[in-house]
Amino acid sequence: MDATTSRRRFVTGATAAAATLGLAARPAAAAEPAFDGEFDFVVCGSGAGGLASALFARWQGASVVVLEKAGSIGGTTNKAAFWYWVPNNAAMRKAGMSDPKPDFLKYVARLSNPQGYDPAAPRYGLSAWEYEMCEAFYDSASPAAELLAERGALPYRHVADVPDYFAELPEDKAPKGRVLVPAEAAPSMSDGGRVAIRTMSAKARAEGISIRTGTRATKILRNAEGRVIGLEATDELGATLRFKARRGVVFATGGFTHNAELRRHFLNGPVYGGCAAPSNEGDFVTLASAVGAQLRNMNYAWMCPIPLEKAVARDGSISGMFSVAGDSMLWVNKYGVRNVNEKLQYNELAHTFFEWDGAKAEYPNLVRIAVWDQRSQDHSASAEYGRLIVPKGTDDRHVIRGATLDELAKAIDARLAKYASVTGGAKLAPDFLAKLRASIARFNGFARNGKDLDFHRGERIVEQLFNGDVKDEPGRKNPTMWPLSDSGPYYAALVVAGTLDTKGGPKTDTNGRVLDAADKPIPGLYGVGNCVASASGRAYWAGGATLGPILAFAYRTANAAMRDGVAA
Repeated sequence: MDATTSRRRFVTGATAAAATLGLAARPAAAAEPAFDGEFDFVVCGSGAGGLASALFARWQGASVVVLEKAGSIGGTTNKAAFWYWVPNNAAMRKAGMSDPKPDFLKYVARLSNPQGYDPAAPRYGLSAWEYEMCEAFYDSASPAAELLAERGALPYRHVADVPDYFAELPEDKAPKGRVLVPAEAAPSMSDGGRVAIRTMSAKARAEGISIRTGTRATKILRNAEGRVIGLEATDELGATLRFKARRGVVFATGGFTHNAELRRHFLNGPVYGGCAAPSNEGDFVTLASAVGAQLRNMNYAWMCPIPLEKAVARDGSISGMFSVAGDSMLWVNKYGVRNVNEKLQYNELAHTFFEWDGAKAEYPNLVRIAVWDQRSQDHSASAEYGRLIVPKGTDDRHVIRGATLDELAKAIDARLAKYASVTGGAKLAPDFLAKLRASIARFNGFARNGKDLDFHRGERIVEQLFNGDVKDEPGRKNPTMWPLSDSGPYYAALVVAGTLDTKGGPKTDTNGRVLDAADKPIPGLYGVGNCVASASGRAYWAGGATLGPILAFAYRTANAAMRDGVAA
């Protein structure tokens, strides 16, 4: 079989002869399905989780095919900066940076289950499953990263000065040093995902791993004893293919960001879509449910704010708003009221859109309005990291303009009217302009004094990390704030809550085995990454806290699947 994108289907000679001679077929119940390919492992998904799982298995002598639903490889990883958060990594140890397991587990427990956190309890308030998953991540992330680097699949460099997202918490005894990035990534690290996919896929092909694009898994195949023995799939022409997996099937197909029904019925607030690859439609939720998998953590996602227009258009180029750029910039709701710290870390910022006003029966922050002046436009524009403030000549369809605040308000209302059908008819309050002027005046006073007395903008390390480019100013008292100009032009954008991807799905054990309702493994079925449940709960521990666990559990899954035996 071709090692990249062959579409040839293999039909056995016996089957062809039977059809030619008109021989009667065996009854369906007794028939062994014809397979178009046979491997030790069938891996679904060609992002970081799929490629890492395939490589870890191949390095133990297994034959592997990777099936990719989309027409090209890489999935959401292609769009990522590809920081990967690796506790107690080799570079930390070499540099003498201490990261003991108990302290690490207290930090993640404090964030993942804040309502149950107890530093004196044996598991710090986590359930047994959550604790074991977090412990497994700690144990395996560094060995996984080192093996990928040693084999040339993912050389890295250590970014020792990047802080965790809650570095100020007393539980975080190693607030810096856990982040690694691909060695060949640009200094800005914005291309890390593309670099990772390039190096990992090149290594996979060199190792003889077959990668087939345009091939979507449609059914999990099991034998009479209930063991998963392969997959049924369709190619881009709609033809049905069957792949046998002697040792196991590994899903690494991403979350359900682009499945509006699953988002609506499972996520804990009105999410408009997100930045995951368009192929992330929750396929594994459906397929695994059909074979009895237990679902977990379906109500949470890796969150970020996104522009309304691009979300509604399902723009495949959309990127998460990691950095809310601009210092002479503030956000208000439809009432003209500033009610949030705009520099909050992106996951936490997105959650603030879900506040419910029970008296008015509405989400007052469903659509927020970012407002900035020419100064921020001149000094904070960038096409990277999903910024709202973009350079002239780039895709700026989300930007609203006005020579004065009055003109800007009218243009905002007109834009909202255009999208009324997807916002519940959201429109500006009658006194929006007066409230906006008051919000700007109050913000400007805080900016001059250097203290945001309402929301403490700029007081945390992570807020300065994601501040974006701003103009140097002598005597500046707050690196994230500067007064908005008294004169135009002004700019605005409509912002809603979105995802980098979801983080719920079938529950797995610490070795990637998919579990049924009785917490028993479904033999031969494994899951890695955002298509399965994350023990992080609602939390986003640090930059790279998605990809670090993905690599760790790819490593553990491949090792376990090799130990679990061969299907009969």
